[in-house]
Amino acid sequence: MREQVAWMVGGQQGEGIESTGAILAGAFNRFGYFLHGYRTFSSRIKGGHTNYKLTVAPRRILASQDDLDILVAFDQETIKRNARQVRPGGVIVADSSDFRAELPADLDVRLLEVPLTRMAEDLGARVVRNMVAVGVTAALIGLEPEAFHGLIDDRFARKGDKVVAVNRDAVAQGYRFASEGLGRLEEFHLAPGVSKPGYLMSGDEAVAFGALVAGCRLVAAYPITPASEVMEYLARKLPEFGGVVVQCEDEIASIMMAVGAGYAGVRALTATSGPGFSLMMEGLGYAGVIEAPVVIVDAQRAGPSTGMPTKHEQSDLFEMVYGSHGDLIRVVLAPTTVEECFWHTVEAFNLADRYQCPVVVGLDFTLATCIQTVPALDLSRVTIDRGVLADEAELMKRESRRFDRYALTDSGISPRSLPGMRNGLHLATGLEHSPTGQITEDPVNRSRMMNKRARKILDIPLDGAGVLVEGPDQADLVLVGWGSTIGPIAEARRMLEKEGLSVRTLMVRYLMPFPRRQVEAALANAGQVVVVENNHLGQLATHLKAQGVTVPTKSVTKYDGIPFHPRELVGRIKEVL
Repeated sequence: MREQVAWMVGGQQGEGIESTGAILAGAFNRFGYFLHGYRTFSSRIKGGHTNYKLTVAPRRILASQDDLDILVAFDQETIKRNARQVRPGGVIVADSSDFRAELPADLDVRLLEVPLTRMAEDLGARVVRNMVAVGVTAALIGLEPEAFHGLIDDRFARKGDKVVAVNRDAVAQGYRFASEGLGRLEEFHLAPGVSKPGYLMSGDEAVAFGALVAGCRLVAAYPITPASEVMEYLARKLPEFGGVVVQCEDEIASIMMAVGAGYAGVRALTATSGPGFSLMMEGLGYAGVIEAPVVIVDAQRAGPSTGMPTKHEQSDLFEMVYGSHGDLIRVVLAPTTVEECFWHTVEAFNLADRYQCPVVVGLDFTLATCIQTVPALDLSRVTIDRGVLADEAELMKRESRRFDRYALTDSGISPRSLPGMRNGLHLATGLEHSPTGQITEDPVNRSRMMNKRARKILDIPLDGAGVLVEGPDQADLVLVGWGSTIGPIAEARRMLEKEGLSVRTLMVRYLMPFPRRQVEAALANAGQVVVVENNHLGQLATHLKAQGVTVPTKSVTKYDGIPFHPRELVGRIKEVL
């Protein structure tokens, strides 16, 4: 039995590719397997090649496998683009109804031609071709057709018994054809699942759920790939809890509406990607100077400008950490897994309220759009911290209506009064101001206010949160990364350790404030340090140096729109050692 199987289905967008992967993923999940699902798609609604890759294992898996065991091709383009990923002895399933499969002559794979479309049409519905493909896959990997009945019922019950029946029949037909054509291929059978069924979630969905649980009640956003799912999820759920989702006319309006809500005491979020985040820079600065809490989700994609909207990259680090003019104080979190997307978002709202500043949650494209198995979330761990609010009873006792909203305190954090609080009057101006918000350019006041805002985040506890370190204290090699590179880095570590190398991994989860002490401790006693990231400039490596880390590092970068695969990463690491 195998410890891991990699499967892909490919075809044209709009042909049910995503639903094919989702159905199969749901079945694996119900049997207690861990999954990592990655979608490749074009920047258009219909047409253009798309594929859905699932890596399945009885252990936690956070990266796509380099090779494929099974490729299901709805067209010749899928074979042309992906056939060489199929390992020797693997299987390519081709829809013989629509095309004659042509494989490279030197490819050592087994071809199973299945009339997927004709079989679906015989059942009276061409659209169930994808379910026939699911049945074929079930036969190859050792799942019974009945394993899909519950999923089919859940997915299609609202469309009626006839639709449920035809989808069940489609799976059964595909299963029967493959069993007769190739038989049950024992080498594709997975070891039994060892986990309880978890949640299958994308990073966007986990962020949205985290916002909901954290008490977010306003989302102001403009649709943009790959962040749109955050708004779409909350548009369905937030009204049930008294919240509002507003699709704004642009990203400038989005950030200003969210900042206004935060200033008024409502937990608010906006979600965007790199181009939209660029438009938010002035609004981000305004939130910083009036010390209003707001959470911004930046789901990165390949840039600059419009770049490649549906492709992976990690090139917004500089924008998230250093963006906006002036010395802007902000917090930037970088979750590494879908589960962390949930917890980081919950914490982002607490940090925004506690430190009265903008908090950015930075996802890369893979983390935003991939699905992962998430263990049951212990919601009893969720705490809500609204920070220091002015005491209304004390305000009522004051003789003056003017309130020192920006009072100079040792911590830099001042009690905030909300609109409508009696005797809590102050100005919220983007210009430099006095403790009551009055506009002033006095040099002494300017220095004091800058220092006040800067020292607010110095007390953020970073122990155990700022970094994630795994591996021996004494290591030949330390691999450093952020975001979704945790998966390829973890798999690369396993491979290198099998070759006799001692390897430690360091994932940076707080980009600002920077956990310098924890990073330096993790890099101590290391033979060599390699920073792994998906951008051209080596932004994380540069950020380490900018934050005072003096340990020499080497960089492995990739910026072609495709995330690292484990074996590929091992090869790249060896090149720089």
